[in-house]
Amino acid sequence: MQITYQFRLYPTPKQEQLMIRTLRLCQKLYNRAKEQRDTAYTQEGKTVTYAMQQDELPAFKKEFPEYKAVHSQVLQDCLRRLDDAYQRFFRGEAGFPHYKSADRTLSFTYPQPGAVAQTFAHEGSVYLSKIGWVRMHAHRPFDRANVTQINVKRYADGWMANIGVKLAAVEAGQSVDAAVGIDVGLRTFAALSDETKVDNPQHLRRAEKRLRRAQRRLSRKQRGSCNRQKAKRKVAKIHQKVARQRNDFLHKQSYRIVMKHDLIAVEQLKVKNMLRNRRLSKSIADAGWRKFMTYLSYKAERQGKRFVQVPAHGTSQTCICGADVPKTLAIRLHECKRCGWVQDRDIVSAKVILQRALKISA
Repeated sequence: MQITYQFRLYPTPKQEQLMIRTLRLCQKLYNRAKEQRDTAYTQEGKTVTYAMQQDELPAFKKEFPEYKAVHSQVLQDCLRRLDDAYQRFFRGEAGFPHYKSADRTLSFTYPQPGAVAQTFAHEGSVYLSKIGWVRMHAHRPFDRANVTQINVKRYADGWMANIGVKLAAVEAGQSVDAAVGIDVGLRTFAALSDETKVDNPQHLRRAEKRLRRAQRRLSRKQRGSCNRQKAKRKVAKIHQKVARQRNDFLHKQSYRIVMKHDLIAVEQLKVKNMLRNRRLSKSIADAGWRKFMTYLSYKAERQGKRFVQVPAHGTSQTCICGADVPKTLAIRLHECKRCGWVQDRDIVSAKVILQRALKISA
């Protein structure tokens, strides 16, 4: 398995200029490669592949010498991103790829960072080819011998290094002494089968007032002015803080659940389809269910725990005894006429999820 560590970078002014130039050149290469693909298909009916564009990079760098200032594998990764965008479109997972503006090109990647002695020889710094040794605040230890890639990303408040590290797989244990079922929701973020609930912090809802004011100020600024750039950064910082608050909450809750239980059972939700609901889409996106499932999955794998997803159909409309108990979203109490069980509907759903997971595990 692979895990990503995020560390803050502190480049010098000269290094920051080189990093910004790398982003701009990657943006232009992405757009030129996309234009080549679209032109070849519309005018000649031919398909241009990633391998064909990669083979043309040496001649392209001779024609445009400024690209010699960017590492070759960074340029290859830029072309690979474009190819992935087209592949997702052909599979029906995303829309047709668009040209990238300067505001949408925010990161570049070294897919093979090189030898450990070269990349992390100096304590507290990382070597980025064509840029140099950049100071890095590594606030937690990581296995430098198994680094697979380094992604450098520009945020509203500075630069970050996302370092991918390959970890040895831990075999999941067979014990289910401490098992838990989790039912995610909007009023309550999560209800556990041990009858505990986790409140929904609603980070975006709490920041909407500040965000509304900042966006209103941004709309008044003249396009192309320095004041508009400042106002845009303020809006970006608010969004960034909300995202970090959400990630911090999800990491802490998933870690707490994984460390307490041997088996974690959740519903197999299709969040992408649920986001089509116009009335609930903002609340669903603010809750971060998909990220929560991802964090539970990789944390359980890392700790040697078992993570099980069960079909979501009927978990909120079924009793543990097997009887059907149909309920609308307005009904928050589960009342079974067959066994007489009366309890909060979210807790009952979590118990049903755990019951199904134990059957699957058996």
